[in-house]
Amino acid sequence: MVLMDLRMPVLDGIAATARLHAEQPGVRVLALTTFDDDENVFAALRAGAVGYLLKDVTSARLVEALEAAARGGSVLEPSVAAKVVARVASLPAEAPAPEHPLSGREVEVVRMLAQGHSNREIAAVLFLAEGTVKNLVTSVLSKLDVRDRTQAALKARDLGLL
Repeated sequence: MVLMDLRMPVLDGIAATARLHAEQPGVRVLALTTFDDDENVFAALRAGAVGYLLKDVTSARLVEALEAAARGGSVLEPSVAAKVVARVASLPAEAPAPEHPLSGREVEVVRMLAQGHSNREIAAVLFLAEGTVKNLVTSVLSKLDVRDRTQAALKARDLGLL
């Protein structure tokens, strides 16, 4: 456990935290500083700090924070926690999971199936072995839970893949 000041001579606390995190990943670093600006907060957390407290923290709160960090938890000053929450809230929403179980290559294959191409033709266009295309077609049929190429094309249309 390391209690790290951010402003130090020679090597600042953020660089020291990053180096320590890289060389000794099991060591937990808790930043303790007078600075709660966004730049320092997020730089320290990106560097590997597991917590961020201001120096006006009470000694009881500091002990609690050290114990929590030692147990594997993260501890943030309330004003810092508010910054983290605001930053996370401003992130773009995660891309929704695809509505189908197919890989990108399988989507290419099913699109070509829907156009009426044979395994040999698909192999030539996608620069694959014909056996690989056969395996991909089998996988597409299984993942879409259909019996044949026509049903695969219809299901792909219904899923918006065409």
